Amino acid sequence: MVWVRESPQMDSAEGYDLAAWQLRLTDFYSASDAERVSEALSCLQSASHRVGVDCNDWAQTSNLVVESLDIALILIELKVDVQALCAGLLYRAVREQRLSVESVRREFGQSVEALVVGVLKMADVADVQSFTAASVLGQPQSANDNLRQMLVAMVDDVRVALIKLAERTCAIRVVKNDEQRRERLAAEVSGLYVPLAHRLGIGQLKWELEDLAFRYTQPSVYKRIAKLLDGKRVERDRYIRRVSQTVDAALKEAYVYSEINGRAKHIFSIWKKMQRKGIGFSQVHDVRAIRILVPSVKDCYTTLGVIHGLWRTIPNEFDDYIANPKPNGYRSLHTAVIGPEGKVLEVQVRTNEMHDEAELGVCAHWRYKQSDRASSGSVYEEKIEWLRQALRWHDEAGASGSIAESLQFDADYDRVFVFTPKGDIVNLMQGATPLDFAYHVHTQIGHRCKGARVNGSLVPLNQALNTGDRVHIITADEPSPKREWLNPEAKWVITSRAKAQIIQWFKAQKREDNLAAGRALLEKAFRRLAMNALDYKRIARKVQCSTVDDMYVAVGSGELAAQGVVAVAESLMMPDTQSRKDPTVASMGQLQSWAGTRGRIHRAGCCQPEEGDRVAGFVTRARGVSVHRLDCSRWLKLVDIAPDRVVEVRWEQGQITALEVVIEIRAYDRKGLLRDVTETLSQAGANMISVNTQTDRRTQLAYLRIELEVSGLAVLDSTLVQLNQLPNVISAERVNEVS
Repeated sequence: MVWVRESPQMDSAEGYDLAAWQLRLTDFYSASDAERVSEALSCLQSASHRVGVDCNDWAQTSNLVVESLDIALILIELKVDVQALCAGLLYRAVREQRLSVESVRREFGQSVEALVVGVLKMADVADVQSFTAASVLGQPQSANDNLRQMLVAMVDDVRVALIKLAERTCAIRVVKNDEQRRERLAAEVSGLYVPLAHRLGIGQLKWELEDLAFRYTQPSVYKRIAKLLDGKRVERDRYIRRVSQTVDAALKEAYVYSEINGRAKHIFSIWKKMQRKGIGFSQVHDVRAIRILVPSVKDCYTTLGVIHGLWRTIPNEFDDYIANPKPNGYRSLHTAVIGPEGKVLEVQVRTNEMHDEAELGVCAHWRYKQSDRASSGSVYEEKIEWLRQALRWHDEAGASGSIAESLQFDADYDRVFVFTPKGDIVNLMQGATPLDFAYHVHTQIGHRCKGARVNGSLVPLNQALNTGDRVHIITADEPSPKREWLNPEAKWVITSRAKAQIIQWFKAQKREDNLAAGRALLEKAFRRLAMNALDYKRIARKVQCSTVDDMYVAVGSGELAAQGVVAVAESLMMPDTQSRKDPTVASMGQLQSWAGTRGRIHRAGCCQPEEGDRVAGFVTRARGVSVHRLDCSRWLKLVDIAPDRVVEVRWEQGQITALEVVIEIRAYDRKGLLRDVTETLSQAGANMISVNTQTDRRTQLAYLRIELEVSGLAVLDSTLVQLNQLPNVISAERVNEVS
C-alpha cells in the first residue's frame, strides 16, 4: 500500500489537498464510513486553527493536520475500523487541547471518545516517568518493565495500543531535526513501544521504531553499519523479492506448496546480533533472510534440499530445530547459503502448524529473541497474549461493528483452571463452557465440536466449567459451527475468542446461505414470540441495514444478533410514549377502573394496548380487569357476549408492571418436567397466573399451557430460550390468544 507512506500534498490555496486522499478511502472503507472519516478531517482542520499547548512529545515545528494524517495512514495499513481511524485523526488535537473530549463524544460518539481517552491515559503515564532499564525501589523488575506492565494493564481495547503505536511512530519520524527532544523520545520509544510492538507482532512498526531510536541514541554506530550494508533497504528488499521468486519456482517444480515471506535484516537487528554473539559485520549471515512455510514436516526437508540445490551452503550454519527443538518448544530448520550475486542469505523453513505455535505462544517466539525475558508476570503476560490474539481475530474477522466486542479484554480476573485429556492445564475466564474450551484449544476443534465429556460424563455444550474439571471434546469429521452458538441468552460461548472465531466462520460463507439462515433465525424468533404483521423494512432501517436482505445476511453471519432485531421490533411496536400529544399521560401509566373494580388490572395480550390508545376494560372471572384497545377484534366479541362486564378505564400516573402472555410447551413427558418448567420461570422473574397440563398416554407427549406476567418481550424471549433447552422439551412458544 504505497499511498499509505505518501505525505498529503500541499495546496497553496487551501493549505492541503485532501480530495485525493479522501477518494482513496473508499478503497478500504464503505462510502458511509469514508464520509465519517471526512467529517473527522473537517473537525481536525477546524481545530488546527486554534492555539494549542506544547506537550513536549513532538517536534516543535510539526504540523497538526499533516502529522494526524500520517497517524491515520498507518492505522489504515493496520486495517483498523472507522472508529479507531477517527480517533487516530483527532487524538493529537485533543492532546494539544485544541479539541475537547466532550466535543469528540458529541460529534463522533462514545466509542471514538473512549479510544481517544485510552490513548490519552497511556500518554499521561509516560509523561511522568523516566525511561531506564535500572531497578527501582529494590523491585526485581526494571522501571521500564513496570511501566510496560502498567501501560498494558490500562489497555482494555486493542485499538488503543494500535493508535498509540502509530502516533509514536509518527512522532519519532518528525523529531529527527529537533535535537532537544529526540533523545527523550528515542528512550521512550525503545523502552516502551518497541517491546510492545514486538510482542504484538507488528513488525512493520517495530523495525522502524527500532532503527530510528537507534539512529538517535547511537548515531555514529548507526552510520557505520549503514555504510557496511552493500545497498539501501529498498534495494535489499528488491533482492529478497527476486530470491523469493526463484525459490517459489523451484518448489513448484518439486510439487511443494509454500508460502514465502522475505524480510531484509534491519540496522538495529544487525547491531544487536553483533553485540549478542560478539562478531563482526562480515560474520552476520542473516542480513538477508526468507521464511518458507510448507504443509508438512516432509515438505520441510524437501524444501531444504531444494535450497541447498540452488545455492552453496555455508559450513556450520545449519540448525535442525525440528529434530532437536529448543527448550521452549521452538521448531524450524535454519540454514545459510551464498545466494545470487554472491550475497549471504539465511533461510528458515517450518510448517504452518510450527509457525502458528511460534506466533501464538507455544514456543513464545515473540519472547525467545527478546532480552527482557525476566519481565514476566502472569496477568501482564496474559494480557499481552490477549492483545496479540485480538489483533489476529481483527485481521480474520474484519473491522465490523460487532467485532468491536471481541477487541475488548475479558477483564474478569476470576478464572477457572481445567484439564485437557492429556493433563495439560487450560486457563479460562469464569463461566466458560466446553465450547469456549474447544475454541481455546484450537479454532478447528471448536468448529468441529459436536459434544463434550466433563469428568467422563456427557454434558451440554453450554454448561459452565469448574476448576479441576477434565474436559474431552467430541469432534465431527467436518467443521459445522451452529449459529445458535452466538445466542447470548443460551450462553453457548462467553469468551471473546470463541465468539470472534464463530463469526469469522459464518462471514466466510456464501451470501445466499447467510441470507437464508438469517431469515430462518428471525422468523423462528418472531414466531416464538407470536409477533406478527411486522414492518421488516422499518426494522432493517432501525438496525442500520440498507435492505431487509442485508439484515438477514447480517443475522446469518453473526454480525447482528437476532435478539437485537427482536428488541428493535418490540420498540417499534411500543413507541416512546413521551411523544404522545396528551401531556398528562405518563410514559407507562397504570389503568384503574372508574367502576371501582378492585381486581388486578392488566393489558390484554391479544392487542397489547399502549398508553394513549383508546381503551376499555372487561371484568374476567379470576384475573381482574383485562384492558383492550377499542379496535381489538377480541374485545368486540367480548362486548357482544357479556356487555354487562364492560367497565370504563383511563390512563393514570403509575406503571403497568406486567405484560400478560400465554405460552405453550410441548414435551415428552417425564418425571420432574413441571418442576423444571416452574423453576425456570421463577428464575426468569416471570409470574405464573395459571397452568393447564395434558398428557397423551399413547404418544407420551405432554402439553403445558401457561398464562404468565412478564415485564416485556425481551424477558419473554430469554425465558422461552431457556425453556427450549430443558430436557425433553420439543418446543416452547408464545400463543396469541388469552383464553
